[in-house]
Amino acid sequence: MTTTEAPAAPDVRLPAAAARTRNALGRVLTTLARTVAIFVPVFLVATFVTFALRSLSGLSPARIQLGEEATPEAIARVEAHWGLDRPFLVQYGDWFGGVLHGRLGTSWTNGADISTLIGLGLGVSLSVATFALLIGVVVGFALGTVAALRRTTWIDRAITGFVTVVSVMPAFVVGIVLVAVFGVGLHLFPSAGYVPAAQGIGPWLAHITLPAVALSFDVVADVARQLRTSLVAAYGENYVTGAVVRGLSPRRIFFGHVLRNGLGPALATLGLKFPALVGASVVTEWIFGLQGFGRFANDSAQAGDVPAVQGVLVVSIVLVVAFNLIVNLVLARVTPAAQRGV
Repeated sequence: MTTTEAPAAPDVRLPAAAARTRNALGRVLTTLARTVAIFVPVFLVATFVTFALRSLSGLSPARIQLGEEATPEAIARVEAHWGLDRPFLVQYGDWFGGVLHGRLGTSWTNGADISTLIGLGLGVSLSVATFALLIGVVVGFALGTVAALRRTTWIDRAITGFVTVVSVMPAFVVGIVLVAVFGVGLHLFPSAGYVPAAQGIGPWLAHITLPAVALSFDVVADVARQLRTSLVAAYGENYVTGAVVRGLSPRRIFFGHVLRNGLGPALATLGLKFPALVGASVVTEWIFGLQGFGRFANDSAQAGDVPAVQGVLVVSIVLVVAFNLIVNLVLARVTPAAQRGV
């Protein structure tokens, strides 16, 4: 008696996996295309307006270098040296070409390369802002999740009250308290200064911890509020009711349905928070003695150094667009609504 083997069933998992990969790649490419389509015109208009600052402000390197008593001949000579006697569009074209190659010009006050000066300050601010964002995300997600899971209880009310208090505390007040308690009083952290990560991770973390904590309070409050609101709203959706009827465990319902659908608003909040942390930390940098990006921007504006201010604005635009692109890619990957194109 002979037996014949049944033909092997085709593996349907491979085509399905390939389809999911193509869909994921398509979402990424669509997000990139949308961001580029928005970024290019915004960048062109923003850089044009930024470059027009010098003409609108009436500032001149001759006034900075020669003083208010300079003669018209001396002013014309200095402006010709800086190329300011050429037509406006010619100046803009040369400057914009330099921006595309990473050259932001030369400082009016000290003749230094602006790209180098911004790079030094940006490294400090990015270190502090990234750590502050990490603290804010971890603590904010923890508080928002616990408040949503224990909604309408005393735990929810306590977290809501704590977040409300934290949200109205200015970063410079928190910074002063942290320096007085942990820097001067307990000597647990340095009260001022900065050490690059290349000189040791331990000293680097020690110097950025207090300013990062001071800046993180606002992130903690916003993330916790947004996440708690979106998670509570997600618990009231029909798909959660359906999951309960199907007998899914509370853990699976939370991680598989509620959390993924409620992450969107909290992640979108981060798109604006990170650039704001980098650019708006000037007071905190003064308190902790940091020569960061925000302090450089403030000093340049007060000195009337227009090329430096223009460089700061260009870098700020790039930071905003780049971080929002990252957030959009994460949203497209983790949130079901974004995956459906909603």
